Amino acid sequence: MSANERKTALVTGASRGIGKASATALARAGFDVAVSARTLVDGAGRDMYDPDLTVPGGLDTTVAAIEAEGQQGAAFVMDLLDRASVEACIDGALDYFGHLDVLVNNAIYQGKVSMTPFLDLEEHEVHRLFEGNVFAQLAVTGRVLATMRERGSGTIVNMISASAYTDPPGPIGKGGWGMAYAMSKGAFSRMTPHIHVEHGNEGIRCFSIDPGYVITEAARARNTAGSFPYPGGEPATIGSVVAWLATSPDADEHLGGIVYAQSEFKKRGLSA
Repeated sequence: MSANERKTALVTGASRGIGKASATALARAGFDVAVSARTLVDGAGRDMYDPDLTVPGGLDTTVAAIEAEGQQGAAFVMDLLDRASVEACIDGALDYFGHLDVLVNNAIYQGKVSMTPFLDLEEHEVHRLFEGNVFAQLAVTGRVLATMRERGSGTIVNMISASAYTDPPGPIGKGGWGMAYAMSKGAFSRMTPHIHVEHGNEGIRCFSIDPGYVITEAARARNTAGSFPYPGGEPATIGSVVAWLATSPDADEHLGGIVYAQSEFKKRGLSA
């Protein structure tokens, strides 16, 4: 099979959690996968809220999982707040595989400002949040979308959050989240319907995924897995839904809209 015929994907924020699970599921579905994150080597990752806390996972272990599925993996260090690294990641992934059939925008920037009350917000921190959750994604998606249009096909999956469109069930620390984080995710969530309307007739498939509350390695490391008043899902569940969106024509009923991953997983009888 030539390089131009092989199925390829890029998953951002893939050193652990939903990103790693999505990359592994895509590899299982026959994709070669480029992955990006700040943490290249397992054991070097630091928690966004507590920089003194080590969280497991690294791009090296994700690439190993991709290769264990018999596919090619490629790792690119990318920091959402460093535009040069964002652009270098896209250049590297396109150079390595020649093209990208699937883009999964999973990487996010959180930091302490994500859980800061309104009156304690500092404007420069809100700007950082939007750089990491909106402007970096615009840069990534714009570059990849342009190449997909040239090929006449491609699938974009945007990992959004219920905070983008629902009211918090309680204040911060009691099931709620920070306003600035919700604002940034709300802005990002508008990307999907606009891409669908503007480019759906050019072979571009675009979906948003609301993963729900997912118990990741970071949540376990900071011992917050039970801090929300509802049960949590597993990253592998979300990964299987990502692979289904990338491969199944049945997913087209959700084009331009939101896929509620945990309920769709059960509805479709998918396997994690």
